[in-house]
Amino acid sequence: MAWFVELWTGNSIPHTIAILALVIALGLLLGRWRVAGVSLGTAWILFVGIAAAHVGLTVEHSTLEFVREFGLVLFVFSLGLQLGPGFMTALKHGGLTLNLLAIGTVLLGTVCTAVLFFTTGLPGSTLVGIMSGAVTNTPGLGAAQEAFRTLTGESDPSIAAGYAIAYPLAVLGIIGSMLTVRIIARVDVSAEEKALLEQTGQRMEAAQRFAVVVKNPAVFGKTMAQLREITPVYFVASRIWKAATGATELSQDATVIDENDELLIVTKRANRELLTTLIGPKIQSEQHLWQEGKVHYEIRQIVVSQNKLNGIRLGKLALRSEKGVHVTRISRAGSDLVAVPGLRLVLGDRLTVVGTKEDLDKAERMLGNSRSRLDAPNLIVVFLGIVLGVVVGMVPFDVPGIPAPVKLGIAGGPLVVAILLGRFGPRLRLITYSTVSANLMLREIGMALFLAGVGLSAGETFVGTILDGGWKWIGYGAIITIAPVLTMALVGHLWLKINYLTLTGVIAGATTDPPALAYAESLSRHGAPAIGYATVYPMTMFLRVVAAQVLILLLA
Repeated sequence: MAWFVELWTGNSIPHTIAILALVIALGLLLGRWRVAGVSLGTAWILFVGIAAAHVGLTVEHSTLEFVREFGLVLFVFSLGLQLGPGFMTALKHGGLTLNLLAIGTVLLGTVCTAVLFFTTGLPGSTLVGIMSGAVTNTPGLGAAQEAFRTLTGESDPSIAAGYAIAYPLAVLGIIGSMLTVRIIARVDVSAEEKALLEQTGQRMEAAQRFAVVVKNPAVFGKTMAQLREITPVYFVASRIWKAATGATELSQDATVIDENDELLIVTKRANRELLTTLIGPKIQSEQHLWQEGKVHYEIRQIVVSQNKLNGIRLGKLALRSEKGVHVTRISRAGSDLVAVPGLRLVLGDRLTVVGTKEDLDKAERMLGNSRSRLDAPNLIVVFLGIVLGVVVGMVPFDVPGIPAPVKLGIAGGPLVVAILLGRFGPRLRLITYSTVSANLMLREIGMALFLAGVGLSAGETFVGTILDGGWKWIGYGAIITIAPVLTMALVGHLWLKINYLTLTGVIAGATTDPPALAYAESLSRHGAPAIGYATVYPMTMFLRVVAAQVLILLLA
């Protein structure tokens, strides 16, 4: 049995792997435990790590530091890749307001820290460590430690101790603030999700399909090509029901439009009113009517799986002119997009296509339609992206009035690069697609490693510091956590009328708190918290790092 004892008490590679795996496994098991319907989820890994280190199950410090930081990089990079395609859209639709809320949260937290410095007598360096833990911001902790060493030439262990003591309650405090807003504002989560879907449906890029009957004499006798020329907005009329013959046809450029013909149109939602005014009123039409006629037309969804098509503009494929099929809309990342010719295709796009069986088969061979091919991971972009992200994170920025340069850090850099790759990668012909399950697996592994590393790092001194008066730091951290978050969350929901589900993501992003994001995502099935999180995270990360360094320089 000596080997078994050595496994848990030694300092070997098997020991490190066993401890990390045990902490993560127990944390995930406890994460299933719910109290009043609420679970802390993966945050339990942190608490199990603290308990394990307290009883002597430790891992070598430099190894833990690597595990913690590499796990965080994996988490933020995979998150950025997933949200990149919709990030710019989210920034346009309320992104400025969301970032102003996040900036307000950072500023209020900084003010709370300064007030505590003047009222408690604690060293400024200790309070900055508490502030970093209170907003679960590891890069801020590193920035504070680096700024203190630059300023004094030595290290201050109280910075890390304050971080470790404030961190656990911060996770609870942030989630508790979300619940408090929900109670105070009497939020109905189901109603908020419904409102969010309706709001999303009104966005300019969202597609809508409807039928109209031709009643405008100015349209009578014109071809489909001529109708598109006189129409100021883009639309797709995939099929036409001819009133004269009672037959359904696949519309072509030369198809003549007559009075009382019916058109099946797909366009942006914002264009519907203009098109019904120009062509004729919207009508109710049964789906099966569009299948009848001399020629049987099918509707098929085809997945883009050919690597060579990644980043290609839809119009360049000439599907209508050469393959005889109509692309009516494109599904991407949970949204339906109008199939405009200038839209760049991305691997994993699902094209809704109308045509005969023979023509659809030809289009399918061109596009690929192989889901098994998409299951293969594209790891080159992931690891090259991480390299570039780390480089960007280490670039120093000179801020006027601050003697030491600031950096995005090892988490902020990869996140920014991942978002840019997810958004612009297809234009550069880079394959950034991954299946939802693969992306989620990478994120969860990264988050688990990060939390285990933080817990095991803080656990050895955690109890001792609390008993030696550090228990007061918990209260100080709670003030820095709850006061700014609760204030700005109530302002956001009650005054600015921001959707609660989006707001929970903003709260998690403004505190750079992945466990809070995990809780927020459990409330919604449509990714609104994650989009809110990614919208404010880059700005917040930069400001958190700057705030930690500024406070060290001013208060230490």
